[in-house]
Amino acid sequence: MARRNKLWRFAQLQTYPNYREAAADGPTGGPEVVGHDGAPRDLRGRWAAKHFGQADAPLTLELACGRGEYTVALARSRPDRNFLGVDIKGARIYHGATTLRDESLANGGFLRTRIERIGDFFAVGEVDEVWITFPDPFPGSVNRRLTSPRFWTSYARLVRPGGRVHLKTDDDGLYAYSRQQAPAHFRQRADYDDIYAEPPLPHPDLAHRTYYEGKHLAAGLTIKWLSWQRDDSPAPDPWRVPGVASR
Repeated sequence: MARRNKLWRFAQLQTYPNYREAAADGPTGGPEVVGHDGAPRDLRGRWAAKHFGQADAPLTLELACGRGEYTVALARSRPDRNFLGVDIKGARIYHGATTLRDESLANGGFLRTRIERIGDFFAVGEVDEVWITFPDPFPGSVNRRLTSPRFWTSYARLVRPGGRVHLKTDDDGLYAYSRQQAPAHFRQRADYDDIYAEPPLPHPDLAHRTYYEGKHLAAGLTIKWLSWQRDDSPAPDPWRVPGVASR
């Protein structure tokens, strides 16, 4: 029964205009994606215009988006921006994609692919912001962590000068590991070991809670936030709260 439900969800996803998936490697070659019309397309440099229809809107990625709750919440709250959730589990993505469809949120979407391939599908500097929300901490394999050096290589290529990468996690090990990273082309701009310790929240998008975040808080865990910015831009930090220092 569970497998049949997954197959049904996959079939439904194929009909959603807000959904894309990596094209199979083959004669078409290249970093193409397939949408509801079945035609493979190379959307590098054209996601805002061709997928979202908002050519001038900034693009935010949520990596390891799971059921897509955060992507949906961001799309609801920021209609002036485009939001794309990325995950390999299509049966999970189905939930968020269905909500976007039912609420007619055209500024949200989903891409099904392995995050190791994320650098294939976007032009240099096409992404304004990346959110990594409650990813698998991979305690036994740090190279698989989404803040390990091999992923920072992709982020450095994708994120525009002055753009941001954020990590939101409840995991102490992942937090400690990530805050020690010094990725090339980025500088750390925020480090909070408990975002709820002292109101107000240090970033407005942290207000969106996923189902699992609620469970973590109920279990007495603290929610941590790290943020990095491309260091080759003199742009000021727009999210610094007056009188509240990063820590």
